[in-house]
Amino acid sequence: MAGMEEMEPREQRGGGAAVTDPRGVLRQGRAFLDFFWDIAKPEQEVRLAATENLLRHLREGKKDDELKYTLKRLVEGLGATREAARPGFSLALAQVLQAFEEIPLCSILEQIKEKHNLEKVKKKLVRNAAFGNFFGVMALFQSGRLVKDHKALLESIQLLQQLTNHQTHLRDLPRKTLIDITSEVPETVFQEVLFDILQGDLSSAFTSPENLHLLLVGMQKFPGVLKPKKLKKLFGSPTVVNEDNISRLVELLKSVAKSEKEEKKLPSVVLDLLQVALKEGAFELFWNEVVENGLLKEKSGPVSYMCYRLLGSALPLLSMEQLQVVLKGKVMLHYGEHVVATQSAQGFKFAAEMEGYIDTFLRGCDDPERQLAVMMGFSTLTNQGRPVLLSASRVVRHLQAVALQKYICWLKDMFLRPDLDCCLDFSSNRRKQNRENADIAQQKTARLRKWIIHRLVSITESATRREESVVMDIARFCFFHAFFVAKKKNSQIAEARVLPSEPLNERDHTEIENYFFGLLQTLNSLPVLGNAAEAAALRQKHIHGVTADGKLWIFLLAEYANKLLSSEHVKAVKPFTEEQRDIWERTLQSVKNLQKKENRSDSAKVGAFQQLLLSVAIHLFKNQSETVDVLSDLLNCTERAFSKEAKKKKKKTDNSEPGWVEVMVEILLSLLAQPSLLLRRISKSVFVYICPNLTKRGLQLILDVFDPNQEQNEESAVVVMEESNKKTKSAQDTDEEGSEGSSDDDDTDSGDEENEEVDDNFRSQLMKVLQAGNTLEGDKSDEELDDEAMMALDKNISALFAEQQKRIQAKKDEKDRMRKEKILRRDFKAKVLDLIDVFLVKQAENPLVFDIIEPLLQLIEQCMSSDSDKQEVDFLQKTASIFKNSLCRSKQYCKSVASLQEDVHALVQRLVKKACKHTDSAVALYYFSASLYLLKVLKGNTSSTLPPPEPKKQSDSRAQQASQHLDPGCLNVKEVAVIYQQALTQFLSKRNSPLTCSMFHDLFKRFPIMCKPLVDTLVEFITAAARQHQQAMACLLLHRVLLLHELKLFVTEEEWEDLISRSISQVTECLKTLGKPIMKAEKDKVAKSLELLNFLLKTVTGQKLNVKLTEVEKVLLTLNQLEDIGNSPRLDSLYWNVMRWLNYTKPKKEKTASKPTQGAELLKRKKKGFLPETKKRKNRKKGIQENGVAAGEDGEPAAPEEQPLGTETPKHRKGLMPGGSKKHPNRVGRENGVAKAGSGDLPTADEGDAVADKKKKKRKRKNRKRKGAADNEAEQVPAAKKTKGNVVQETQQKRDKGKKKRKEKQAPVLQD
Repeated sequence: MAGMEEMEPREQRGGGAAVTDPRGVLRQGRAFLDFFWDIAKPEQEVRLAATENLLRHLREGKKDDELKYTLKRLVEGLGATREAARPGFSLALAQVLQAFEEIPLCSILEQIKEKHNLEKVKKKLVRNAAFGNFFGVMALFQSGRLVKDHKALLESIQLLQQLTNHQTHLRDLPRKTLIDITSEVPETVFQEVLFDILQGDLSSAFTSPENLHLLLVGMQKFPGVLKPKKLKKLFGSPTVVNEDNISRLVELLKSVAKSEKEEKKLPSVVLDLLQVALKEGAFELFWNEVVENGLLKEKSGPVSYMCYRLLGSALPLLSMEQLQVVLKGKVMLHYGEHVVATQSAQGFKFAAEMEGYIDTFLRGCDDPERQLAVMMGFSTLTNQGRPVLLSASRVVRHLQAVALQKYICWLKDMFLRPDLDCCLDFSSNRRKQNRENADIAQQKTARLRKWIIHRLVSITESATRREESVVMDIARFCFFHAFFVAKKKNSQIAEARVLPSEPLNERDHTEIENYFFGLLQTLNSLPVLGNAAEAAALRQKHIHGVTADGKLWIFLLAEYANKLLSSEHVKAVKPFTEEQRDIWERTLQSVKNLQKKENRSDSAKVGAFQQLLLSVAIHLFKNQSETVDVLSDLLNCTERAFSKEAKKKKKKTDNSEPGWVEVMVEILLSLLAQPSLLLRRISKSVFVYICPNLTKRGLQLILDVFDPNQEQNEESAVVVMEESNKKTKSAQDTDEEGSEGSSDDDDTDSGDEENEEVDDNFRSQLMKVLQAGNTLEGDKSDEELDDEAMMALDKNISALFAEQQKRIQAKKDEKDRMRKEKILRRDFKAKVLDLIDVFLVKQAENPLVFDIIEPLLQLIEQCMSSDSDKQEVDFLQKTASIFKNSLCRSKQYCKSVASLQEDVHALVQRLVKKACKHTDSAVALYYFSASLYLLKVLKGNTSSTLPPPEPKKQSDSRAQQASQHLDPGCLNVKEVAVIYQQALTQFLSKRNSPLTCSMFHDLFKRFPIMCKPLVDTLVEFITAAARQHQQAMACLLLHRVLLLHELKLFVTEEEWEDLISRSISQVTECLKTLGKPIMKAEKDKVAKSLELLNFLLKTVTGQKLNVKLTEVEKVLLTLNQLEDIGNSPRLDSLYWNVMRWLNYTKPKKEKTASKPTQGAELLKRKKKGFLPETKKRKNRKKGIQENGVAAGEDGEPAAPEEQPLGTETPKHRKGLMPGGSKKHPNRVGRENGVAKAGSGDLPTADEGDAVADKKKKKRKRKNRKRKGAADNEAEQVPAAKKTKGNVVQETQQKRDKGKKKRKEKQAPVLQD
C-alpha cells in the first residue's frame, strides 16, 4: 500500500469527489482507518473480515464523508506495491460498489484513470499504475453492475485493450478479463456496444491465442451475432475448423501448450475449440488432423500432456461413435507408451491425472453404455497383453449396476477367450529390441489373465453398487479357476459353461490361487451388503464377513467347493485322497453342528471357530499334506471345546494327555507361522475366545517361543515358512540365534578363523598342484614345460580356483540363509507377542498373568543386549509397550490372590533382587516397575486369613480414613519392607547402583504404607552414606516422604515429633562435616539439606513441636561465614529461607558505589559515532594542551577566555562546555569525563575514573568496531578547524616522543 502513511492526513488531489472534511473523518478514531490497513494484509481471512467490517460500518454510519474517503482510499490502494494488497482493495471496492448502487461507475472509472494515469506516471511506477487500472476494471466487473452500465462497460473494454500493450507486467490478464466480461454480457449488449470495438480483435483471431479464444467464446455465447456470413466477412471463412485453418490452429495450440505448461491444466481455449468443432460437425477433422497428425508430431512434453488432458476432458462431450474414435486413436496409444515409460522414472507421471478424468466422467455420466465403453476402452489399452489401467483402480465405484454387471461379464469372457485383436496393444522399446521371445502370444494371454483376476478381486473392495450376487459370482469364478478344471461344458455349473480357449497352466493356477486367498481376506472383513432391514441391523452391530441372512461368506464358498467335488464334469487341480475327502466332510459337518449351537451359546465364539475350521479346510486345496494333520487336531479340539463333558469337567485327572486348549494353542502357533494373512488374523480372533479357558500348560507353550534355553522337542516345533521356501524350525532354534546378542560377534570371529583355515588349505592345495607340474623345481631342471604339460597345469589350477569360488559362494549363501531365517524368527516372535498382548488385555484378572511377567522381562533384557538393527528395535519397542501399557498400567488386575500370597511375595523378592543386581539401569527400571505392579495387586486384594482391621472410635477420622483407603489387603508389609529396605540400603551405599531416586519416589508415592518402615533408613543414611551424592539423595527422598499427607495416618503424634527431631539432628550432623572450601559435589548435598531443613523448621514452627533448635542454630551461623554459600545465589537463597524460621533476616548490603557523577551522565548520554572513552583518556593531557587549556600549579584549568582563537566549538559559544553555562554560570564542568579539582560536592578524579571504567566495560564490545568519525561534544576540536600552529605542535610532540623512546632503548646498552 504505497504511501499510505501520507495518505491519511492529506486531502484528495484533483479529480473525482473531494472529501469535504478529511480531518473530521480522521479525527473519529483509528478503528475506521484500521479497516484499510487490514485490507492490505497478506492473510486472506484478515482481508475478508476487514471488508465485511468496513461495509457494516458504512451501512450503519451512513456518512457521506466516510463513503467518499473510502472510495478515495480504495482507488489509491489498487496500485499498491504489495501484491497481496491489490486484490484486497479491488474486492473491497467491488463490495462497496455493489452495496451502494447510487455511486456512478463512470465517476469511479474516471478516478481510477486519473489516479493511475499511465501517461503521466513516472517510469518506475508504471507497473503499479498498470495493475491499478487492471484491478479497477476487475472491481467494476465483480460488482455486478458493469454489464448494466453501457458507458462504463465500453470504457472498461477500451481500457483493457490499452492494457494489453503492457504484457511485460500484466501478461495475458487483460485479455482473459476481456473474455470473461464478454461472456457475461447479453447478446443485445454485445451486438450494440461491444461488437464494433472488438471487431478488430475478432478479425485477427488466428494471429494470437487470446484473440482466437475471444472468437470462440463469442461464437458459443452469441450465435445470433457471429453467424457464418459475418465470420466470413471477419476472417474469410464461415467456420473455424476447416482444412484451410488446420496449420494455423496447430501453431496456435502449440504456443498455448508451451506458454501454460506450468499450470498443469487444460487451457480453456483448447476445450472451447473442441466444443466449436463439435458444434460445426468437424470433430473427426479436428481430432485426426489437428490433434493426432498435428500436435502429436511435436515431440514435446507440454504438447503431449495437453493432448492427454484434451482426451480426458473430451470424454463427457462425445457420443458413442466419437468415443470409439478417440479410445482407439493415436492419443490413447501415445498415452499408454508414456505410462509405461514413466513407471520407474522420477519424472512427471500422468496416470493419476488421467484416472481423475475417468473418475469425473463416470461420476457425471448417466448412460451405462458410455460408461461401459470408456471402461472397456481403457481396459484394452495394453502393453504386451497387460492393460495400462491400474487393476486396483477405484473408478469402478461410480459405475451403475447395469454397467458394472456388463463389465464383469466382459472381463470373465476376456479371461476365458482372450481377444488380443480388440486390444490396442503396444510394446516398449526394450521389448521391441528383444524379438527373440518364442511364445509372445502365450505371454500376452498370461499377463492379461493375471490383470483380469486382480481387477475382479479389486471390484469386490471398491465398487459401491456391488450386491451379494455380484460378489459371490466373482468369488466362485476365482475359486473355480484356482483349484478346478472343467472336463467339458456343463450348464449346471456357471463357471463350466464356457471352456477356456487356451488351457490354464500351473503358473496361472498358482497366481489365481494367491489372488483368491486375498479375496477371502476381503470377504472376511466385508460389511454386510444390501439395503434390507436385516442388513442395516447387522451393520449397526459392526458385524463383518457375513451375508444379509447371517451366513459366513467362506461357508458359502465351502458349500460351492463341496458341490464341485461331487460333480463329474469338473476335476480338481490337486485331487483329494480318501483321507482328505473324509476330513473335508467331517469339517463341513462340524461347522453345521456349530451353527446349530450358535443361538444357544456365544455367537461370536462359534463364528470364530467356524471361520478357523473353514479357512484351514479351504487350504486343503493348496497344501494338502500339511493341512490334514492340522485340520484333524483342530476338529478334535473344537468337538471337545463345545462338548458338554468339557464344560462339566474343568480339571482333568489324567495330566499326561494334553487338553484341547493346549492342542488349540499349538495349532494357532503353527498357523501364525504360515504366510497367509487370513490365517494369522483368524488365529488371533480365535485366540480371543479361548483365552478364558487357557491353562498353565497352554500359556507355557506360548512362552516357550521366547525362551532361549528351551530344549528341542517335537512338541515345541513350529513351522516357519517363507513365501518361496518352507522351513521347519523348533522353538528353541527360533529363539537361540535371535535372542543372544553376543552370538553375532562370536559368529563373525569364527567366520574369520574359518576363512583363514580355508586360505591355508587352498594354499597347500595350490602348492601341490604346482609341484605336480614341476614348476617349483627350477633349480634342478632348467628345461621349460612343454605345451601339453602347461595345458594340464592350467586345467588343474582353473579347477582348483573354481572349487574355491564355489566354497566362497556357498558360505555367502549360507550366511544369507541364516540372515533370512533370523528375520523370519523375529517376525514369528512378533506375531506370537500379539497373543500375549491379547491375553493381558482380555484376561487381566487371570492369575496366569503372573507367569508372563518374568518371561517378558527376560525378553526385554535379551533385546537390550542384542543387535541394534531396525527389526530388533521395533521388536523391543513393541515388547516394552505391551509390558507398560497392557500389564503395569492396566486398571484391571487379579482379585483372587489370597491362595497365591506366598508365590507373589516370592516373585516380588526375585524381581527386586534382579533389579539390584542388574548393570543396566533401564532394564532395572522394568524389573522394579513389575514389583510395584505386584504390590498393587497384593494391596488391592482382601485377605481371607486375616480378620478385618477393627476400627477405632467413630470420632477418630484418621483411623477411619486409614481403614478405608490404606488397608494392606494381602500385602505382608513387614516382609516386603525388608525387601525394599535392602534395595534402599544398596542404593544409598553402593557406588554404581542401577536403582534410581525416581524408583523409590514412585514406591513411596503409590504406596504410602511403605513409608513408615523405610523412613528410618532414610534418616540414618543422611549421615551414614559414604558419598556426598548419596547423602543428597537421602535428604531428597526423606523430604518427599515427609511431604506425603498419608504418612501421618500411620504414625502417632509422638512418633511424628520424634521423626522430625531425629531428622533435624541428622541434617545438623551432615552440615557439620562441610569443609571450608565447599567442593562441587558438596553443593548439591548442601542444597538438598537446606531444602529438607527448611521443611523441618517450618513444620516445627507451624505445628509448635517440642524440638530443640539450639544446635542447628549454631551450625547454621557458622555456615554464614563460608564464602562459598554467599557466592552461590541458590545456596544463599536457601540458607536465608532456613534462617527465617530462626528469626534471622538477611542483612541489606550497602551500596559501595557512589552516586553517578556528571561524567557518568555524559557517558550515559553519549551519542553514537563518537570516539570511545578508552581512546580519549590515554591522551587526555595532550588533548588539553592542544586545545590551549593548560592546568595551573594548583590543578585548576585556565579560563575559557584564555583559549586560543579557532578552537571554540559551537557548544563553547552556547555555554555548554566545562567552565559554566548560560543558565548555570557557576556550575563546574568536566574535562574528558573527569571532574575538575576543587569542584565542591562533585567526586574527585579517581572516583570519576571508577565510574567511567564501569561504563567503558559495558560498551567495550560496541566501541570495538566503531570508528571515531566525530569529536566529543566539548573536549575535541573538529579537524577542519584545527589551526596550523596546533598541527605543527602535534607533529613536534610526536617527534619528541619518538626520540625519548630511542634514548630509553639505548640506555641499558650503554650501562652494560
